[in-house]
Amino acid sequence: MQGIMAVFAGIGLSATCGFRIFVPLLGISIAHHTGHLALAPGFEWIGAWPATIAFAAAMIIEIGGYYIPWVDNLLDSIATPAAIVAGTIVTASMVSELSPFLRWSLAIIAGGGVAGVIQGSSVLARGISTTTTGGTGNPVVSTGELLASIFGTIVSLMLPIIAIILVALVIFFILRRIFRRRAKV
Repeated sequence: MQGIMAVFAGIGLSATCGFRIFVPLLGISIAHHTGHLALAPGFEWIGAWPATIAFAAAMIIEIGGYYIPWVDNLLDSIATPAAIVAGTIVTASMVSELSPFLRWSLAIIAGGGVAGVIQGSSVLARGISTTTTGGTGNPVVSTGELLASIFGTIVSLMLPIIAIILVALVIFFILRRIFRRRAKV
């Protein structure tokens, strides 16, 4: 991808890492295998067959784990830092036309930051669901996150401009909700 579109795609994919870590990584790997995506130098390993197989297996385990009551809350404690790391790597893998300093600065701040914000909101949603429904509503939350991750991955790879707009809207609504709650306190 070229220039700003690569940045948009990277940030969009990083946001999807906040919902599910391995769905966007598998999506990137498949897009690379089909010739629809060239990865930045040094990140070709994401498109290698062993990585594709590992991402597919990890995705299945991750998705399954989020449908087991209380395991989903445990997974969130592991997934939060992992989502930030994955978001950073995903953004860096998409951007090849910047200097290494700018690439990694953008990847850490935008990619890791967006993944962290989305993952944090997912953790809060699951916590509220666990508290209010005793965990019985968590599969609904998990399904929504999975669908958002799949949809976000596809849109980020095919329509990066739409992806960045959607990411901006989601973050806007998350921040708006946070500031409204703080204003009430």
